[in-house]
Amino acid sequence: MRKHWGWGDVDRSLSTDQIRQAAPGIVEYLGFGRVEPEPAVPLEAASLPTPRLGAGQLGELADVSDHARATHALGKAYRDIIRGFRGDFASAPDIVAFPHREADVERILEWCWHRNVAVIPYGGGTSVVGGVEGRDLDRFEAVLSLDLRRMDHVLEVDPASRAARIQAGAAGPRIEEQLRTHGLTTRFFPQSFEFSTLGGWVATRAGGHYASGPTHIDDVVESIRAVTPVGVWESRRLPASGAGPSPDRLLLGSEGSLGVITEAWMRVVPRPQFKHSVTVRFPDFARGCDAIRAVLQAGLMPSNCRLIDGDEAPGPDDRPMLVLGFEGGVDMSGQLEAALAVCTAAGGVVQAAGSGEQQWRDAFLQAPYLRDTLVSLGILAETFETAVTWDRLESLIDTVRHEAMDAVAELCGHPGRITCRLTHVYSDGAAPYFTVLAPVPPGEEIAIWDAIKRRVSEALIASGGTITHHHAVGRDHVHWYTEQLPEVFAQALVGAKSAVDPAGILNPGVLGLGWR
Repeated sequence: MRKHWGWGDVDRSLSTDQIRQAAPGIVEYLGFGRVEPEPAVPLEAASLPTPRLGAGQLGELADVSDHARATHALGKAYRDIIRGFRGDFASAPDIVAFPHREADVERILEWCWHRNVAVIPYGGGTSVVGGVEGRDLDRFEAVLSLDLRRMDHVLEVDPASRAARIQAGAAGPRIEEQLRTHGLTTRFFPQSFEFSTLGGWVATRAGGHYASGPTHIDDVVESIRAVTPVGVWESRRLPASGAGPSPDRLLLGSEGSLGVITEAWMRVVPRPQFKHSVTVRFPDFARGCDAIRAVLQAGLMPSNCRLIDGDEAPGPDDRPMLVLGFEGGVDMSGQLEAALAVCTAAGGVVQAAGSGEQQWRDAFLQAPYLRDTLVSLGILAETFETAVTWDRLESLIDTVRHEAMDAVAELCGHPGRITCRLTHVYSDGAAPYFTVLAPVPPGEEIAIWDAIKRRVSEALIASGGTITHHHAVGRDHVHWYTEQLPEVFAQALVGAKSAVDPAGILNPGVLGLGWR
């Protein structure tokens, strides 16, 4: 059963006794936090507003229970986690609807349009930017969360073209389970893979785990089908086309504001037969960056190429660690050897098998559950990420790290921990990903994090980076998104919104597109 707050399922979360046992070690390692965990507010004691509108004609498609509304109220950002932990579900939707098929989606949108009900498309609820929260929507008669989880099938497979037609509500494991019978895979594995859905990946321009090559969802989408209040939006299925602006490119990253994505044709590949990875330690982060740039610009395309700074890298060795992997349908050992030659020329030292990679990978996959634990110990745990060209990378990392450290020390009254890793790499730049850990007093968590976030975000934009590489815009990034958005394109986006959603009911507020 899904938790009413925080990440994942109830049976996979640590109990209070387990947290109590782990707390002294966590506090000793970090140098802050409390050893006695605070319990989360149970659902029966939580604060949910009275539904403003009944389900009416939606009947069996609708759910107005407290559990359904609470689990659809918030995303998975730190500010969402802390509110759920405290039992604050003031932004809970009035109704949660679960369509079985596209015709149900059309019926729900028509019902909402006629009743001035805002519609928030919902996949796995893993948004960390306020993308699924019905915030500041009092001008609507009600808010409906449209959960597509029942639309979770691989509908068709084209083995000749290596493509599959997949419903938008299918979560990562469900997709891979169905493709495995065909010997195929999407090769798309975000950290949220367990719960996030195809529709969410497309709507937020998500990034997968693979560090190079086809890593963004943009790279693997062949065509998209969406339902809008004025009709169906479906692109033609083609390998490529020069016929004007792409209809898919406008839906990618639209975050449910231009239509409810119901299915997509996705490019798939055979399951890899060759897999091999190593770890390389570097004397410092800068030389690791130089090595990665040389690898990519030599035309080598590692599947995994994550540079982790010494503060985050596991084990007693505090040197930055590069996790380097190649996989494919043929033996790629030659590419691996060539990449390692580049790394050693830059001062890297290849490590023995098993020297930290698996430990780091396990910690990476469990990180969302760990954050819930840290919240109960009074520890702020949040991330922010960006992308920037190689010529600006070192300056951006230094600027952002120092701004974050200064903000934490000033606002929290105690030095925190700021770590950095490169998660995705390109021939012309990279995506640095930062983690902030700091002690926060009860009741001040959101205000403190919002203040840190503002200062860091200003530093990102000023340093030439983007406000997000793969976390989307939502409602939390709107201010900085508009700063990097060309004004003429912003006007075009408003025009597109008005054309396909004249009443402004689709996820109002994301991307700065409110009701007009």
